[in-house]
Amino acid sequence: MVENGYVDANVLNAIPHREPFLFVDRIVELTDEKIVTERVLKKEELFFKGHYPQMPIMPGVLMCEAIFQTAGVLKRKKLLNEAEVEGKVPVLTRIESAKFKKMAFPGDVLQLEAQFVQKLKDFYFFKGCAKKDGQLLVSIEFILGMVNNSSL
Repeated sequence: MVENGYVDANVLNAIPHREPFLFVDRIVELTDEKIVTERVLKKEELFFKGHYPQMPIMPGVLMCEAIFQTAGVLKRKKLLNEAEVEGKVPVLTRIESAKFKKMAFPGDVLQLEAQFVQKLKDFYFFKGCAKKDGQLLVSIEFILGMVNNSSL
């Protein structure tokens, strides 16, 4: 099922993000410890208007955000039970490393991957990447935590 012509309901049900700050369109593959999602970069994206208007490029930080959101979907779908979700929201707590290799442009289809590494208390460690046509754009290691809604 697709909402607004782009976003799969499985994504919308898994993470709290919404347009214009939702960077995952659909789930391509989902296992207990790995997820692959997809994002089609439309030329109308707001960030393209100001991030090099003569040569629009997706900001690297937004590619990372798309990977973080992808991990959030995996966490919600496979790693958490209902008690761990109640009254909590997933947040980025640490970036261990990020390496930027290539750029993303309007019309590109990003394949976003997140691999679960381990859990320590309310913190989930991941490795992730963004690819285009099988070529690596970004690789990153990071931690997502579960924070009480009342803390925000």
